[in-house]
Amino acid sequence: MVSIVSVNYDQPEVTCEMLESLRKVTYSNFEILIVDNASPTSSPYCIKEKYPEVQLLLSEKNLGFAGGNNIALKLAKGDYVLLLNNDTEVRPDFLESLVQLMESNREIGIVSSKILYFYEDNIIEYAGSSPINPITSRGRHYGHKEIDKGQFNKITETCYPHGACMMIRKSVLEELGLLYEGYFLYYEELDFAERVKRAGYKIYFQPNSTILHKESISTGKNSVLKTYYMNRNRLLFLRRNSSGITFLLAITYFFTISFPKNTIKYLFKSAHLSALFRGVTWNICNYNINKNSRL
Repeated sequence: MVSIVSVNYDQPEVTCEMLESLRKVTYSNFEILIVDNASPTSSPYCIKEKYPEVQLLLSEKNLGFAGGNNIALKLAKGDYVLLLNNDTEVRPDFLESLVQLMESNREIGIVSSKILYFYEDNIIEYAGSSPINPITSRGRHYGHKEIDKGQFNKITETCYPHGACMMIRKSVLEELGLLYEGYFLYYEELDFAERVKRAGYKIYFQPNSTILHKESISTGKNSVLKTYYMNRNRLLFLRRNSSGITFLLAITYFFTISFPKNTIKYLFKSAHLSALFRGVTWNICNYNINKNSRL
């Protein structure tokens, strides 16, 4: 059984488009849990009215990506949990191959689908991931912005899943705990992937499963909110997942190269510049984090 989990925030129409695509899924054994993250203006109740098969869970406040998903993860009954962004639409056969790959190898903890851009014709967003450089904190998605010609149609072990669509073995969640809620937005799947790999499990890319991603509908591709959390959480990710000389080199790189570069980038964009400085300041003011915390 698969538990499909998604978070809605002020986007009931977008969420309903995702749910409509899920109604066409050919795999039969699944449940759907939608968490409304305290939407301030758009009522989520139309989701339940249009899709009564869905379990609609209401959060009293916006808990971010991890916190919202964690509400549903505590209630999910499936052998596998699929975290699926609400700004996606799926192909009818996308679930079978994910389950088959999980069933084939108990060492696999996470599997991600091939992800194509929704608004572009057959253009890849994600086809697996490179390692993140421990010093520069940079990695890349394989196939990014390439035309999908089948060049990534091999099932492969990969370094990181994509948070828009990642299937997690329920027993791994029970062993390692839920998503870390300290990020609020961005980097949650990377942090969880580090915990999964440290526990000895593998992460795979399954090209036989495809979804379409509308990308950054909630926050906007170039929003101030995204600037803040991407920079804040880049440092937080380093602090939680590196140590010793690697950590010192990474922090040095950030403050001597990345931070000055981004300062120049946003020099004439005052709101983004403020978001950059606030993201860095947050890490200084919240220095004593618990690196082992799961929430």
